Formats: sequence, C-alpha cells, structure tokens
Amino acid sequence: MGHLMTADEWRTFLSAGTRTGKLSTVSEDGGPHVAPVWFLVDGDDIVFNTGKGTVKGRNLAREGRAALCVDDERPPFSFAVVRGRVSLSEEPGQLREWATRIAERYMGADRAKEYGERNGVPGELLVRLRVEHVSAVADLAE
Repeated sequence: MGHLMTADEWRTFLSAGTRTGKLSTVSEDGGPHVAPVWFLVDGDDIVFNTGKGTVKGRNLAREGRAALCVDDERPPFSFAVVRGRVSLSEEPGQLREWATRIAERYMGADRAKEYGERNGVPGELLVRLRVEHVSAVADLAE
C-alpha cells in the first residue's frame, strides 16, 4: 500500500542519486508539456536551468508555475510530485554557480565545471520552483 512521505522523506527522496525530474508546464495553447530536467533541492525550492527559448523556458516565463515528478522505477516503487510558482533569473554569477552544482550531481565533480560553463551562459535561465504542494508516496508495492 505504501505510505505518505514526510517532508524530510520527500526531500531526501528528491535528492537521492541522479534521478531526473519530469517537468510539467502549460503550453501556449493550454496543452501539457513534459520534459526531463536535472535539478537540486534548495530548502523549499527545486532549482534547475533551461534555455530561455525552449518550450519549457517560454512556458515558465508565460505561466509562472510548474509541476515536477520524480519517481523510483524499482520495486517497491516511490514517487514525489511537487507543484508551485517559479521565479526566473538570468544573473550570470548565480546561473553559472547553480549550473555547476547541478552538473556535479549528475556528471560528477570531475566534469561539473565543464557542464557548468556549458549550461551557465547567456540565453539560459536559472529556475526556482517554490514548493507549494507535494504528493509523495513511498513503497507503493509493499
């Protein structure tokens, strides 16, 4: 049956390993758009970067809100879905810093700088998704 995760549990779950998030935004025509993202948990925010001109970048700028789903596909299966409003920044120092930190999680310390320099450039956005609502269940198959 599983159990609802506590705030500490879902934060730990979201921060574990290199699971990607599936970011859901609303397209200009009202339809859904889902894309994978690398991310970090920073307090009550989910932090990631994306291109300003991408579908998700344009959707975030226009709508100002999103949802992120992260799951563990291995038995006994768990998931967390967070929703909230987003803030966007193009400030170069913060963009480069966070792009490097995110890259360290997914690519390792030896390649973090390389990916930070690649992803922390003009034309990219630093996105902070303020967690306002969480649905998280652990051990669904137990």
